[in-house]
Amino acid sequence: MIPSDFGWSDLGSWSALDNILEKDEWGNILRGNLVDIGSKNSTVIASDRIIATIGLKDMVVIDTPDATLVSSKEKVQEVRKVVEALKKKNREEHLVHRTVERPSGSYTVLEKGSRYKIKRIVLHPKAKLSLQIHHHRSEHWVVISGTARVTRGEEVFDVHSNESTFIPISVKHRLENPGLIPIQIIEVQNVDYVEEDDIERFDDEYQRVKKE
Repeated sequence: MIPSDFGWSDLGSWSALDNILEKDEWGNILRGNLVDIGSKNSTVIASDRIIATIGLKDMVVIDTPDATLVSSKEKVQEVRKVVEALKKKNREEHLVHRTVERPSGSYTVLEKGSRYKIKRIVLHPKAKLSLQIHHHRSEHWVVISGTARVTRGEEVFDVHSNESTFIPISVKHRLENPGLIPIQIIEVQNVDYVEEDDIERFDDEYQRVKKE
């Protein structure tokens, strides 16, 4: 044990940023893609889309790809009540993020409707998804960058950048990256059910195949 004396702040809440980040002359913490006019003593952190704030006072605005938090500084610690409300309403937002990381890469949900979902899939070099089928949806894959190797039924073929392919309902398929750089795919799902549990795996590198 070595005695020491150093500053400590528990970043357990957004209000704790007041003690860490530099403020402007009006007491604001402003970060990211935003335009602020006349706010005072407020924290605004923006993500990709532009956030415009006017005349805020003692407020916290945090924008992320999943959700946007708007709260007075006095009440910002009560954000856990939002999670409780989502649970009571059986909403999935407290469990499922817009971007989901996987051992093989990631996917980001770009848009979702009652009969379709659009995703951006990123697959690491030499990675591959499980051999699988879907019982309620078909999938269109458009390669944005790199070369994808596709298994569709008994076929195995490569799909290059700016090319596409189609996976019908209940057809075994697999997506893999044979190259040395990440590949990006735009996937369009449609038909009746587009949730992530519509999947039956037959072979998987990450031991996600259900055993009888």
